[in-house]
Amino acid sequence: MSDDYDSPWKEVVMHHFPEFMAFYFPQAHAQIDWSLPHVFLDQELAALSRDAELGKRLLDKLVSVRKLNGDEQWVLVHLEVQGWRDADFAERMFIYNYRVYDRYRHPVASMALLTDENRHWRPTGFGWQQLGCTMQLDFPIAKMQDYAYVIPDLASQENPFALVSAAHLLAQNTRNDAHRRRIAKWKLTKMLYERDWDRQRIIDLYRVMDWIMRLPPALEQRLRSGIVELERRTDMTYLSSIERIGMENGIKKGMEQGLQQGLEQGLEQGLEQGQRRGCAELLSLMLKARFGPLSLPVQIMLEDAPADLLNQWAKNFVHADSLDAVFRTE
Repeated sequence: MSDDYDSPWKEVVMHHFPEFMAFYFPQAHAQIDWSLPHVFLDQELAALSRDAELGKRLLDKLVSVRKLNGDEQWVLVHLEVQGWRDADFAERMFIYNYRVYDRYRHPVASMALLTDENRHWRPTGFGWQQLGCTMQLDFPIAKMQDYAYVIPDLASQENPFALVSAAHLLAQNTRNDAHRRRIAKWKLTKMLYERDWDRQRIIDLYRVMDWIMRLPPALEQRLRSGIVELERRTDMTYLSSIERIGMENGIKKGMEQGLQQGLEQGLEQGLEQGQRRGCAELLSLMLKARFGPLSLPVQIMLEDAPADLLNQWAKNFVHADSLDAVFRTE
């Protein structure tokens, strides 16, 4: 099985950005005024980084924040999460930094979390000196492998990114041993249930762990049976949400009933059998699992849509990252 770190990192960074900064970049976190809103500018960053030659990235974020020093000027945090060694990475950090500054004319703070398995690869700057001119970008990094020796200690920390880091490292350590991964995932799940966190945070963190620590269908079912038993012995009831997560992730992972081939095939079969309404309900369920509660206009649109349009939306859903992407018709 290939491990996909892209989607879970995007989700967890978006939902828990202050905690992300506190865990991996505590010095920067201490200078930011978290009482004021921070704004993600992902579309703007995408527009500045369309060049194919800049290479594939695991994750990049651009966030507007305010500092605690009372300065009215906002600062742009340019964040990269890099999952493999790349000889051009430092140069790319430099390019994005000056492109963002050129676009906004505001201070830009670039930083990187390196989640690869090479302990020695640590790019921290890019620049040159020529004819008396100096150009230099130095940026802080956090190295995931630095936590590899303290995985047991991570479980006792309150910051959610301690558990995310543990899941990431254990996923790397058990890449070729699904049974060890199931045991590690089960232990992390129990630790997550023991946290005194609100319901939504626990669900968010489980979704990330589930995405990172993929299991074959049989072992995944065994894990889920354990979760059922765990909830029977406690007052915690997250299973309905976790079941929805399982259906959502099933489309991405090909788990349980061949969902890797997607909702598309399931809907096509349903449409062939004349079950248009059932297909609309299934698509609605999957949309809620991925994007949250649906507005009334969207619900009406699903109920009234003809079979061919439902079929098109099902095809779009497989790779869609937004409702707009699902409902496009071109």
